[in-house]
Amino acid sequence: MRLVVGLGNPGPLYRETLHNAGHQVVQHLIGPGFRSLGRGLFLGTIRGRRVALLQPGCFMNLSGPPVARCLVELGLAPQDLLLVHDDLDLPLGRLRFKRRGGSGGHRGVESVIAALGTEDFLRLKLGIGRPPPDVDPADYVLGRPGPVLEPVYREMLIRAAAAVATFLAEGLDAAMQAFHVREEDR
Repeated sequence: MRLVVGLGNPGPLYRETLHNAGHQVVQHLIGPGFRSLGRGLFLGTIRGRRVALLQPGCFMNLSGPPVARCLVELGLAPQDLLLVHDDLDLPLGRLRFKRRGGSGGHRGVESVIAALGTEDFLRLKLGIGRPPPDVDPADYVLGRPGPVLEPVYREMLIRAAAAVATFLAEGLDAAMQAFHVREEDR
C-alpha cells in the first residue's frame, strides 16, 4: 500500500488557490469505492492497487505531524509516501517526480521532512510558475489562477491525477517517462 498526500490549506477560502494544488489532485483521485476514515483520510484502490489518500486538515506549514501519524497508523514507512504539492520553480503545467531531497523553500514540505526525520520520500511537484515581478509570491500562491492560466492549471491537475495512477499501477519509471514532459512539448 502507498500513502498519497496532497498538501493544501483547509477551508473554502483556500480551496481553489494555486497553493492547494496537492489537495485538488487528491480530490480527483477519490473515486467510487473509496471509504472515508475521517480526518481527510480515504482508503480504496486505484487501477487495482490499494492506496490511502490524505488531505491533511491543517494549514500546510503544519502538515508534517498528521502525515507522520498517518504513516504510523497505516504501518507504512516514509518510502511508501508520495507527497503531492505545488512548486513555484516549475513552469505552470509541468509535473516532476522527485525521489528525495530538500524542501526547496516549500514550508509544507519542510514540515513533512521535520516530522519524518528524513528527506527520503517521493514527491510529485506541480508547476504553478513564478508570479509577475510586481506580485508577492505569498499573494500569488494564495490566489486563484486567472482566466488565462485556468485551463492550463486545470489540465495539469487532471494529468497529475493520471500520473499518480500510473505510478501506483506501473511504477515510478513509467510515470516519470509518461508525465515529466507536457504532451505539447514532446
